[in-house]
Amino acid sequence: MGKLKFSERTRVRIQALQLLFQAEAVGRSVDDVLSGDYVLFDSAIDEYIPEPDDYAARLALGVDGLRHELDRAIARHSRAWSVNRMPAVDRNLMRMALYEMVCEDDVEIPVAIDEAVELAKAFGSDDTSRFINGLLGSLASEIEAGIDVLADAPQPIESES
Repeated sequence: MGKLKFSERTRVRIQALQLLFQAEAVGRSVDDVLSGDYVLFDSAIDEYIPEPDDYAARLALGVDGLRHELDRAIARHSRAWSVNRMPAVDRNLMRMALYEMVCEDDVEIPVAIDEAVELAKAFGSDDTSRFINGLLGSLASEIEAGIDVLADAPQPIESES
């Protein structure tokens, strides 16, 4: 298989995905990861890179800061899997796309979905891209209807102690 070719903006999203994945794997915040040791690999140039692009860092930090709200919104639309049971790549791709759909004014909703689907095809399982497309499409419909999907995501019920 040849090298995967991605646009510059897609390569930046891959950096953000790597940061989110590493933070989740070690149970730390993205801010902690960025302050310490992390590894970023850019397959387009076939090299490790010393630091993330500014947008990659901003995207990863933004997703990390709204992780619980993003997860609640994703969970409302996932019938088959709880967010915690989803593969880490799938979960983080959906978080990134939803964050861009809601919080990044310069990213159009269809672009955020398309980017997540393309990255899912490259890094996920065979069914990942269809699942992500359907779930993000449902969320996009709500956003376009004027629903604040992050604010309207129900809070989890806390058990009484």
